Amino acid sequence: MKIIIINGPNLNLLGKRERNIYGDLTFEEFFQHLKKKFEAVELTYFQSNVEGELIDKIQEVGFSYDGIILNAAAYTHTSVGIGDAVKAIETPVVEVHISNTFAREEFRHHSYISSGAKGVILGFGLQSYELALQSFLS
Repeated sequence: MKIIIINGPNLNLLGKRERNIYGDLTFEEFFQHLKKKFEAVELTYFQSNVEGELIDKIQEVGFSYDGIILNAAAYTHTSVGIGDAVKAIETPVVEVHISNTFAREEFRHHSYISSGAKGVILGFGLQSYELALQSFLS
């Protein structure tokens, strides 16, 4: 099984930024934990702060991978283009957020991705990614 995690803007700063929301672990450290825990899964990771690069990656893997775990971060609430890319592909997408976006600013309560996603997992910290990964294995 081939699954990719695609992270959007500022998630490269995990472990450094807003630790009260996002924790102390870098995503690279967490990703190594996931790879060890799910050795039977061919797991890859992509991160970009650039909207078009995220769309390009979704299109690139969207017909050949078994699953996409997507945390588009702030683009979740602003990018019609990313939402359209998710709807245009065949690979199922699980939308993930580390924080509970509904407990934050009101503009974070709307997602352009959710309507095209297989499901949405939010508010469980980095464990949200693990829950998304498990959803592809059940």
